[in-house]
Amino acid sequence: MNPAAQHASSYYRASAGPMPEHPPLTGDLTADVCVVGGGFTGVNTAIELAQRGLSVILLEARRIGWGASGRNGGQLIRGIGHEVEGFARYVGQDGVKYLQRAGIESVEVVAERVHEHRIDCDLRWGFCELANTPAQFAAFRAEQDSLAELGYRHETQLVGPADMHQVVASTAYAGGLIDRGSGHLHPLNLVLGEARVAASLGVRLFEHSPVVEIIHGTTVQVRSTHGSVRAGSLVLACNAHLDELEPRLSGKVLPAGSYIIATEPLSPAQAKALIPQNLALCDQKVGLDYYRLSADRRLLFGGACHYSGRDPLDIAAYMRPKMLKVFPQLADTHIEFQWGGKIGITANRFPQVGRLSQHPNVFYAQGYSGHGLNVTHWTARLLAEAIDAGHSQGMDVFSAVPHMTFPGGKALRSPLLALGMLWYRLREALG
Repeated sequence: MNPAAQHASSYYRASAGPMPEHPPLTGDLTADVCVVGGGFTGVNTAIELAQRGLSVILLEARRIGWGASGRNGGQLIRGIGHEVEGFARYVGQDGVKYLQRAGIESVEVVAERVHEHRIDCDLRWGFCELANTPAQFAAFRAEQDSLAELGYRHETQLVGPADMHQVVASTAYAGGLIDRGSGHLHPLNLVLGEARVAASLGVRLFEHSPVVEIIHGTTVQVRSTHGSVRAGSLVLACNAHLDELEPRLSGKVLPAGSYIIATEPLSPAQAKALIPQNLALCDQKVGLDYYRLSADRRLLFGGACHYSGRDPLDIAAYMRPKMLKVFPQLADTHIEFQWGGKIGITANRFPQVGRLSQHPNVFYAQGYSGHGLNVTHWTARLLAEAIDAGHSQGMDVFSAVPHMTFPGGKALRSPLLALGMLWYRLREALG
């Protein structure tokens, strides 16, 4: 089997539960809906559709959870994207309130799925936003007030600079905001567990089945390497790996590199000293750092979103200095795992959800811009609702936000954005 078609050599793969192989698609099959993509969006859309009584076939080009769904930071954090208030001119104040509530309720969807189906994915509650500057810390109070106005039922706590040792053993931060309604988990075990749920509901799952052609019509024909599927509706859930399968969508998402390292297991005392409350943590920088402890007390440290289209030759050498800037006390700690891959970034950092205007039986969700763990589960519900009922008010809200196509075509898209992000980083450093 082609090694590139297997999961990244990550801590998650090394610690994953059962990973059953699903067969490649052969022959010509029919279903109510064909889903392309075996990550959180595709698998959960399949679950939602099957629960509504529709027959579903899911095609994955490599393995279930091969993409960002199976190798991300594992941070289950409320929120849809960045500053949804800025989209009020498109969705109105009611739409903004809907998006704010969806950012909260989407976390609850994940929690319900984990608990209902007893998915063993190391789910732990507790997250802290980290302020890099006093101004960012001051903004956390307004965020806390906004959550209270929305009726947020989970505890939040502002932590001042003098008390940050209660959260993290680092002097890098100007304060924090703890949120007990967000948390962290093992993402590969989650998506694998959800795939088992989908299969139990009758979803037919096929791996190593790349789609090579879509023939549009009242019935959509989806051709893979050795077979095809005819379906009344099609869901494109490929995100950063859509490539040229549907150029009208792929040009609106930039595949950006994201990377994580995992240390050797720390002693209980080391782990307790490093992150005393076992929280997930994330800072506010343009090229943000995010980190947490695994179930076996490794520090998983990620970030360094790369827009150049080129991955570092040595991820550990690239990421270790960033980790040591936060935790210099880990200078003698061995890095046992290093991995990375593409995530889907949109120009406005807001997910794209809807249907193709030219082909209204083709639906899509993509471009989560680092907020995918919870939002994928929410958009899956909206897609299923729209396919089953013919309409989804929630999908209408998402679809009302316009999305630009990245300039320069496939060849220049990444270099142009890399230049833009360099400007933001310089402004951040000077500010």
